[in-house]
Amino acid sequence: MSEITPFRIAIPQDDLDDLAYRLAHTRFLAELPTEAFAGTVDIGLPVPPGWEYGVPLSYVRPLLDHWRDAFDWRAHEERLNGFAQFTTEIDGQHVHFVHVRSPEPDATPLMLTHGWPSSFTEFLGLVAELTDPRAHGGDPADAFHVVIPSYPGFAFSGPTDRAGWTSERIAAVFNELMSRLGYDRYGVHGNDAGALVAPEMGRLAPDNVIGVHVDQIFSFPKGDPGEMDGLNEQELMGVQFGQKFLKHSIHDFSQSAQPSTLAHALSDSPAGQLAWSGQLFATSLTPDDVITNVAIYWFTNTSASSARLYFENAHGAHSAEPTTVPIGLASFGYDFKPPRAFAERDHSNIVQWNEYDSGGHWAAYEVPDLLLGDIRDFFRKVI
Repeated sequence: MSEITPFRIAIPQDDLDDLAYRLAHTRFLAELPTEAFAGTVDIGLPVPPGWEYGVPLSYVRPLLDHWRDAFDWRAHEERLNGFAQFTTEIDGQHVHFVHVRSPEPDATPLMLTHGWPSSFTEFLGLVAELTDPRAHGGDPADAFHVVIPSYPGFAFSGPTDRAGWTSERIAAVFNELMSRLGYDRYGVHGNDAGALVAPEMGRLAPDNVIGVHVDQIFSFPKGDPGEMDGLNEQELMGVQFGQKFLKHSIHDFSQSAQPSTLAHALSDSPAGQLAWSGQLFATSLTPDDVITNVAIYWFTNTSASSARLYFENAHGAHSAEPTTVPIGLASFGYDFKPPRAFAERDHSNIVQWNEYDSGGHWAAYEVPDLLLGDIRDFFRKVI
């Protein structure tokens, strides 16, 4: 079944009413008083005061109050529906995606692959300038036809009903989606989970993928003798940061080990979903952007199926072959930065490597102009 069907978001009013009731009857956690945080243990990461134990009530409660009293889902639903959306079925799975063609006939097709706990909304703020740079004072040669899919198990792709949805399998689905849209040669950008999926698309379809641009390269020490030799102080600090983050990142550990256990709570509590997503978003996004993402997970009941991506990647089989298509890295602010030697071990054709002091893990929200510039520079090299 290869039919592509137009799609519009239309959350039933009953679901909005149920959400309003739950938000109004939230039972908040019993948290330590503010003075109790003085002198808490140093976890080795620069978290704000009060975050040592995880996402604090001081973060969740104001956002929940905003969600309950001021956030207008229908207004955001209308905004989201301003982007052309579609669904299709690939590998037995419902796949939702945004597809916006450029007015420039020679535009390059570009897929944007998002992160967790983000969604397809992560890149909507880039669409206008990517598709129509001429209208924004840019070079029409930089134009792209933009495709932004929701992963199987995420958002309006809906929950998955089978196991085995690794990054590799998702990559194969996304390559098929691009083919189904009539794109034989295309680029891919990925952030967070997308920085795993995007290189796999290149590995699986090197004759189709022009190049892969990512915000992270997840290359870690393998324990080989002498692999740390020759690393400078900054690179060693980067390795240590990555190790500390993985040790402290409860979302990674929990969702890799038991994705269903916590999802019972997340599927029943919008406040729980808000806190669980908030651990990664923190203050990088505006309140409305945080809540829009959280609301999408809530309305589609995809907390469990999206979390299973971590389990499948942790337990599934993976190819040891490196990605050979051209790769470009844009590393922003306080984000994971591997030693280049580790990255080149896993990816044999890195043609662009830029590190920025500003921005962070959610660059499309935080520093969109920097990200746009880096994407354009990369694809000028490889097209």
